[in-house]
Amino acid sequence: MTSVRMAISEFRRLTAGRLPALAVLAIALIPTLYASLYLWANHDPYGKLGSVQAALVVDDVPAQSAQAGEVHAGRDIAHDLEEDGSFDWREVSDAEAARGVEDGTYLFALTIPRDFSSALASTSDFEPRQAQLVLTTNEANNYLSATIADQVLTRVSSSIAANVSEKAASAFLLGFSTLHDQLSQAGEGAQRLADGLGDARAGAGQLQAGAEQLSAGQQQLLAGQQELGDGLGQAAAGAHQLRDGSAQLAAGARQVADGNAEIARIADAVAGASRATNGNLGRIRSDIEQSLIDAGVPADERAAILQRLDSLAAPLDDLDTRIQTTAGELDRLAEGSRQVADGADRLAAGSTRLADGLDAATAGNARLVGGQQEALSGSQQLASGAGELAEGLETADAGAQRLADGLRDGITSIPDLDDQRREDTASTIASPITTKDVAQASADTYGAGLAPFFLSIGAWVGAYVMFLLVRPLSNRAIAARQSPLSTALGGWLTPAAIAVVQTVVMLLVVRFAVEIDWVRAGYVAALLALVGVTFVAIVHTLNAWLGPVGQLLGLVLLVLQLASAGGTFPWQTLPPVLQAVHHVLPMTYAVDGLRHLMYGASLEGLPRVVAVLSAYLVGCLALTCAAAYRRRLWRVSQIKPEIAL
Repeated sequence: MTSVRMAISEFRRLTAGRLPALAVLAIALIPTLYASLYLWANHDPYGKLGSVQAALVVDDVPAQSAQAGEVHAGRDIAHDLEEDGSFDWREVSDAEAARGVEDGTYLFALTIPRDFSSALASTSDFEPRQAQLVLTTNEANNYLSATIADQVLTRVSSSIAANVSEKAASAFLLGFSTLHDQLSQAGEGAQRLADGLGDARAGAGQLQAGAEQLSAGQQQLLAGQQELGDGLGQAAAGAHQLRDGSAQLAAGARQVADGNAEIARIADAVAGASRATNGNLGRIRSDIEQSLIDAGVPADERAAILQRLDSLAAPLDDLDTRIQTTAGELDRLAEGSRQVADGADRLAAGSTRLADGLDAATAGNARLVGGQQEALSGSQQLASGAGELAEGLETADAGAQRLADGLRDGITSIPDLDDQRREDTASTIASPITTKDVAQASADTYGAGLAPFFLSIGAWVGAYVMFLLVRPLSNRAIAARQSPLSTALGGWLTPAAIAVVQTVVMLLVVRFAVEIDWVRAGYVAALLALVGVTFVAIVHTLNAWLGPVGQLLGLVLLVLQLASAGGTFPWQTLPPVLQAVHHVLPMTYAVDGLRHLMYGASLEGLPRVVAVLSAYLVGCLALTCAAAYRRRLWRVSQIKPEIAL
């Protein structure tokens, strides 16, 4: 009997009757039910979170910031969350939120405290405080609630941080622009300062030269002043002598004036008498002549006397003239003497004032000499200070020029941004990294990501339940001494064919009913068929060798592969023992191969997957052949097994 005929015979046995046929149909559908129901339930859970109610408590009070104006971050966050629609947000009170999370009405609660905006505004006012969001979860409602809520909180915190950072960066860059303008002005001012210091240095040089000239002139002035002091001393001594002599002169002149006045008075009296006598000379002659006549003097004597008298008229007239002249001169002399006396008095008074003035001038000159000496010292200090000033100004000029050059160079390293560039730069600083998803292979949904794992599990479950009905080896073939290979293949072909049907139905339901799509559908079907027949071979071998114990070990292997296949989390996160198991058991390669085929990844590792599964298939068939050969010797355990299913 060939292997094919044995397989057909076994299939007829399984389908002989309505209930057995239904049982075979159920076995064919069990993998589909297992995989499709779970994948259907978890097809896209993240896409349906919008129907999950979450509590939102907004206690935040808007804050005022000197830099940012009014900040109402709490209300902005609430608006953004409600607009986002990632959850069914319900804005409630603190008490209602706590009660709702406790009784399961809300998956979690997000509370925005009263000081949230003021804490965010504190950064702009350089009094930083961290803002806090309060997340309330209850894993008694769902153990993933905390994980989901933490992701929401992380996303909200990142968004707020980026927004706050963008505002802070914008203000920071605005300060840079202001600093650029101010440094530009400072650079211009420094250049003007350098130019001014250069002019001041030249002026200081001129000041030094002028101060040296002033010092030299001051020395000459001091020498002249000292000579003037000596001359003033001599003049003062002469003035004192002049004062004393003029006093004596004034006294003598006054006496002379008084004497001359007396002489002039006498002379005036004599002149008056002379004038009177000379004026009365004719009357006197007539009186004398009458007296002579009365005396009886003869005419000839009388004539002689009168002749003598007439001869005196001319001399008397001359005398009167001289007397009058002399009297006038004496009057003028007296007047001149008086004027001389007055002048001598004035000279005495002037010489006294001159002496006093020269004394004062001498004293003043002495003080002036002292002042000139101080001025000379000051001019010398001025010349020295002007030299030091010139040197200092030269150093300052060099420093100011370096400052101007440094500011000019520094300005080039400070950004001068317009409004648009400042906003773009602030946005980039706040979020300096953007992610670019380069998906070498990707699953569209959460269910698609789990599909390779659960399809593999479904294939194993299908192989496992199959041997609840299927006999691993035909006792009739063994009794008839059929070839162990034919016996092994005959026992394997029927469940293998059913396994292929299982995988095809499972793929069709998952693709069209659950609507999980994938690429390389033909390759996926072929590989899953290989997986199914390989798993059948493994469970077949266990049952052929160990019977019911082997069936139990098939369940143990399923559990072990669920833990080690890496169908959900990366296998590197497994404990070391399970990592070792991961590389050995076949479901690892089934999941890996299905992932690469379904997601459109590289097929470089596919030959290795096929080789491992084929090795398991061939190896298990070989072991089953050995079991068939071994069972040709009947044992008591075969006739009456200790455990029967």
